[in-house]
Amino acid sequence: MWSHWLFWVVALFVIIFVRYVAFSGGYHYLLRDRFRDRFRHRIFHPEVGARAQVHREIWRSAVVSLIFAAFGIAVLVLWQYDYTKLYLSLDGSRDWMWLVAGPVLFLLAQETYYYWIHRWMHRPGVYERVHSWHHESIETTAWTAFSFHPIEAVLQAAFLPISVWLIPMHAFAFLTLLAVMTLSATINHAGIEVFPASWTRLPLLRGLIGATHHDAHHKQARYNFGLYFTFWDHWMGTESPKFREQFHRYTRRQDQA
Repeated sequence: MWSHWLFWVVALFVIIFVRYVAFSGGYHYLLRDRFRDRFRHRIFHPEVGARAQVHREIWRSAVVSLIFAAFGIAVLVLWQYDYTKLYLSLDGSRDWMWLVAGPVLFLLAQETYYYWIHRWMHRPGVYERVHSWHHESIETTAWTAFSFHPIEAVLQAAFLPISVWLIPMHAFAFLTLLAVMTLSATINHAGIEVFPASWTRLPLLRGLIGATHHDAHHKQARYNFGLYFTFWDHWMGTESPKFREQFHRYTRRQDQA
């Protein structure tokens, strides 16, 4: 029995780690090499040349991918024994309603969970034991996206079984959210601002977190704790006072290039 589940953990680990390598490596190649001239004014720092940093990030990401795989299989077991609210049918109005409402509620709940866990991980005594690994990458790369201490990985992944236990979601919507999590982490750590300046004029988009916002967190650790959205940082007064000016500087330079 245990060998059966171990096989699936390893299989899911391969999928998660390959996805991480594809997302991070592909993003890194496209923006820093293939389209470098287009994004040259949006790059926060020159290419991080220290191979030791990238090797460390990839190794730690492999361990984190294994932890994420274990929690992924835990979700699968809960679903198998009917302990989740995941569903596959779209037979009634309730199913269609949760097709949209489920992912929205998931993202808002995860944002809240992560913001407060993230602030807790910056407390003295906790930071040194749990979160300092991630902040060793002051100049982040696309490979930093999964570079966490194992305890931090567990804290992040624990949200997944809790969410499927409480929130009705279509199974494919849930899988899409997992891909969004990887893509978001890659975008936010790559050290290249890809969001256009015009987004700040659109209420539904200006609250999204991008690379400028999270780069400020790695350089000013007492600010910018959000995951996808800025609303908790706004409400709690933890958004960097330099963020808006930095975002406009990077995007304005691109627009004028």
